[in-house]
Amino acid sequence: MFEKILIANRGEIAVTIIRACRDMGIRTVAVCSEADKTALHTQLADECLCIGPAASKDSYLNPQAILTACAVTGAQAIHPGFGFLSENPTFARMCEKCNIKFIGPSHEIIERMGDKAQARKTAAEAGVPVVPGTAGIVGNLADAQKAAETIGYPIMVKASAGGGGRGMRIAMTAEDMQQAFQTAKSEAQACFGDDRVYLEKFVREPHHIEIQLLADDHGNVIHLGERDCSIQRRNQKILEEARSPFSNDELRAKMGAAAVKLAKYVGYTGVGTIEFLVDADHNFYFMEMNTRIQVEHPISEAVTGINLIQEQIRSAAGKKLRLKQKDIRFSGHAIECRINAEDPVNAFRPSPGTIKSLHLPGGPGVRVDSAIYQGYTVPPYYDSLLAKLIVHAPTRAEAIARMRRALMEFLISGLDTNIDFHLAILRDPDFIAGNYNIGYLGQKTDELLGQMNPYRLEA
Repeated sequence: MFEKILIANRGEIAVTIIRACRDMGIRTVAVCSEADKTALHTQLADECLCIGPAASKDSYLNPQAILTACAVTGAQAIHPGFGFLSENPTFARMCEKCNIKFIGPSHEIIERMGDKAQARKTAAEAGVPVVPGTAGIVGNLADAQKAAETIGYPIMVKASAGGGGRGMRIAMTAEDMQQAFQTAKSEAQACFGDDRVYLEKFVREPHHIEIQLLADDHGNVIHLGERDCSIQRRNQKILEEARSPFSNDELRAKMGAAAVKLAKYVGYTGVGTIEFLVDADHNFYFMEMNTRIQVEHPISEAVTGINLIQEQIRSAAGKKLRLKQKDIRFSGHAIECRINAEDPVNAFRPSPGTIKSLHLPGGPGVRVDSAIYQGYTVPPYYDSLLAKLIVHAPTRAEAIARMRRALMEFLISGLDTNIDFHLAILRDPDFIAGNYNIGYLGQKTDELLGQMNPYRLEA
């Protein structure tokens, strides 16, 4: 087992990894930008090195600085968390060449499954259902228009190197294709430095359901059930559930088997997630694979009792899985709300600033993953995520009630948050009934904003 791990990330995921390592008796090294010198993860780790200015490209996205920090501190492995360099095959390759263990799959697998077009092709080869679309990259508008006519509108233009909902545009008709194609390519270039795109048939009223995987270097792969991630704003997840209120035992079994099949086909190791689109008739289609830990992993931990970060570290150290598929048992229902520093009333504008007062919720079945504290100044340079609020209860109805209670206890002053927007969702009859899909917030945001109750007078 590793004696010291460097965490190439920040915020709540860095804190979560530090805690997992400490429980395992592993020393940790934090890295930070100049803007993060007072961040919580820098104070909790055993060691900390500043690796550059505030801009991500000069710090958290600087492979040389991170590898230098690893060499200076003697860390044997790097945990990339999510975002930043977590799905960067070049960085994984650099770690391998420096004889530093990258806690994740090999650079070859990241390259194969991180490229969305290549991953789609691989899934089809493995016999996993894929959404009808192009076999690979579409190089120009004329080819895109020709392919779209063959596939049939509406069409989704998707960045091959994309993630987080960026580089995606919908063309409902042929007249929309030029703008959708050019906009998707421009956004992909700006966000990922790669403007390659491919086309997929747009699935109407889809559900976004993903399967959590756990694999080792010895050919063992298991799944930890599904998460419903359909509550999204502009393709950004804000609330997730385990398990999905839309799913059923037959669908769960089929998706789990398909996810395991694909992971074995590519020789996957560590933790990963297969994301599926599921239509109204419970037909499911491969969408993409995330070759890293996910933001929403705690709800899978809640319903299985398995610490995914620790299992990920064990797998990277060459250990065999301690569990087989038959050992996985699901208990109760879990929900996660992403608490962001943003102002819902003003188009969800980011709201950095200093936290003047703070009260975190607690009680039975409540977990808060966060790196904020009273007096902490949330910088404007990074993602707006302040905390992940997770609840677990015997039933979905009880989990909803518990999440309402926890949200009402969660008090932050000094900046705007989306806490009351989450409360509006948790009170909405359609959400309570499980009657939602990816289009839910697109249709309901204005209604939910009108129902926000800043005084939280009722649960």
